[in-house]
This record gives sequence, structure tokens and C-alpha cells, in this order.
Amino acid sequence: MKRRTALKLLAAPALLTLTRPGFAQAKEKITYAYLLDPAYDAVTWAMTNGKVTSDKITVEARGLAIPQLIQATSAKQYDVIMTAVIAIPPAIGRGLDLRVMSAALQQSPAGEGGGIWVKADSPLKEAKDLKGKTLGSYGLRSTGYTQVRFALQYKHGLNAALEGGDVKQIEIQAPNLPGALAAGQIDAATLIHSQAYRAKKSGEFRNIVETGRDNIDTYKMRFVSAVNVAYPERLAQKPEAYREFNRLFRESARYVLANQAEVFGAVGRQSNLDSEFFEWWFGRSSDVPAIFDESHAQAVMKLYELSKDMGMIQSFPDIRTLVWEHALRS
Repeated sequence: MKRRTALKLLAAPALLTLTRPGFAQAKEKITYAYLLDPAYDAVTWAMTNGKVTSDKITVEARGLAIPQLIQATSAKQYDVIMTAVIAIPPAIGRGLDLRVMSAALQQSPAGEGGGIWVKADSPLKEAKDLKGKTLGSYGLRSTGYTQVRFALQYKHGLNAALEGGDVKQIEIQAPNLPGALAAGQIDAATLIHSQAYRAKKSGEFRNIVETGRDNIDTYKMRFVSAVNVAYPERLAQKPEAYREFNRLFRESARYVLANQAEVFGAVGRQSNLDSEFFEWWFGRSSDVPAIFDESHAQAVMKLYELSKDMGMIQSFPDIRTLVWEHALRS
């Protein structure tokens, strides 16, 4: 390998590799892309820091922003990729064949993380006060925001149509949402995970409705926002490698819960977040099932049904027909 090429590889900080000396050449390599977020860095931390290991495969894991994840899914840039549930029906419609490996992100039983935030001195007190106001979102067609709209429409009686509804909804790049809210450019905002935690701690903003909790109360289930998917032709080529990936991913998700002080401390130092954020995220906001069972299938199908009613998708498959035959069920 040329020296310049070697230096380029060494300089790629977003790429994390699970290896053990003396075995790398004999192992299959599985590449994995996930949502770029400190909380998910904690999910994958044990995989990428040699805490859970394999004698069969190495895993290269990279965090990507949502637009990059969408592009990488269509381009088949990674062996396994974390994909928004709502993105699967249109992908299938375009001829992209996918197989579900596991549920990667699910609403926590506590129902937090899908709040709508306003400034501390805002006159808005509850969901119905949003009528005629401007609500900023990190992604109007994202799975997470679509769940927010479910609650506004079916729980609180607002017309949550993106055009012509009771609330003016605009998309703002996620890093700019708190600033837009603080400056009064919007009346309310949905914030991503770490932003919601910081808003809660700062005292500058208030949460006027927890839409995740509303949806749990309404539908008696916890929606699945994202799944890990792979491509059937690659699964057929090396099924044992993919089965081993699923095992490692599940063990990594379990490791963080069993070793919170170690993982939260390490990732928190990298992301400048205190351990309380990760305690809140894993305890009150989100679950990482790392399996796919009938309860997850039912939650996905309900989300598709509601999304079709709201015009977000035109049709949808039975998600059960897309689950890999060797996916972990428990």
C-alpha cells in the first residue's frame, strides 16, 4: 500500500473498526452505517471498542447524517444500514429490494423524546394552542416527525396536513432549530435527542406536549422508527457473516445497558454530553431492540396504516414478508 493511501485511511475518524490482531485477514468484513447521534455512538460502542468480539467477522461502523443515510441505502454503500421505517415502502416501490435485520430504534415505554418545545415565556400551553402557529421540524417527512403529526391529528384534533392544515409546518436543518426557536422565527419546534435534553436542562424552553406518550396511550403500542436492513443478494452470499453481525449488534446494545458508567463516560467525553443525557435517552426516550418480533411487525404496520391515511405513502407491503429468515426473534 502506498504511504499516501495508508495515511488517508488512518485519517478517517468517523470510521470505527472492530478487529483483533492476527485474525483480520481470515475474517469477513461487514460494514454498518447508523444515524449520526451520540446516543447511537453509545449503542455501537462495545462493537467498536473491542468489548464484544467475533472470531468470524470484523465490523466497520460509521455514523451518517439522515441525507447521507438515504443516499447510502439506495447506493448500497454498506452491508447493513439503519433505515427509517417510513422510507421502506417508497424504496420497495422503486425496485430496491431490502431485508429487515432488526428493529434499531423504538419508542421507550416512558414515551419521552417526541416533545414539542416553545420558549419559556411563550403563551402556548398545550397542543391545541399550535393552531395558526408555526412549528419547525428537523424533517417533515421523517418517521419521527410523522409520529408527532399522528398525535396532533388523532389525539389532539388538529388538522396536521403539511399543506393547508391548522399548523404551519416548516423544515429547518436540525442544528438550527434551537436558534430559530430562541430568535422567535418559529413558535414551536420538535428537537432531536440531544437538543431536547439540553432544552430541558437549560430552562430556556418548555415542552408543551409529549407526542410519544400520546401515541402510546392512543394505540397501546410503541412505534418503531428505524430498522437495520441489508440486501438479499449479499445475505445469500455470506449468511453466516450476517448472522454474526446480528449477534454482535444485539450484544453491543445489551452491553451499554449493563455497563452504563463505562460507556456513558467514554461517549460523553467524546460528545461533550454528561451521563445524564444517556441515562435519559436509554431510560426515558428510546429502546434499541436489536431483534425483530411480532410486536415490532405490528407497530410498523400500524405506522404504515396511519402514514397512508395522512398521505405520506401510497401503499405498503406487509413488513413480515421483508424480514430476513435468520433475523433474531428474541
